[in-house]
Amino acid sequence: MNSKTKSYGVFPLFDPLHQEFTPGQRISDIFPDRFSFNLVDNKEKIITYAQELDNLVLSNFSPSSAIVVTDASIKDNIATLIAHIHQANVPLTRTVHHAVFVTSSEAELFTMRCGINQACNKDNISKIVVITNSIHAAKCIFDSSAHPLQLHLAAILSELQLFFNKSQDNSIEF
Repeated sequence: MNSKTKSYGVFPLFDPLHQEFTPGQRISDIFPDRFSFNLVDNKEKIITYAQELDNLVLSNFSPSSAIVVTDASIKDNIATLIAHIHQANVPLTRTVHHAVFVTSSEAELFTMRCGINQACNKDNISKIVVITNSIHAAKCIFDSSAHPLQLHLAAILSELQLFFNKSQDNSIEF
């Protein structure tokens, strides 16, 4: 890689001619019904948010579901990234990371990457529910165009492809 390409953050894996990112070979083409996004209207009140989160967790209260709750905040150029992973209301793991000089989208995506990685590595998980306040970062996971978050994107897509290949019932919901 030359220094100009490296400075723009374009990596060879995201070459439009690379087989994994050609139309028909992308994860969004191969597994279009395995992932979904649920958006909450920003005009609703906090009580409604809490009720929707309760309903989401209760509807996925199953030993085969993993709930991944992510949050990232930046203060004084220091990001704190937290991912909680629960299975059937039992905490599996919690990861906390700190980073400096990262964007909020990069911090959110890295946190989702950690949570999804942990959930995908559990043998008995068939559904992953990611709860995040950064749905735009989650949608970047399925965007194969060149952008600065490609490293996280490639890692998450690799995990999800293995997860989806394990069973046709496996899914992820944001």
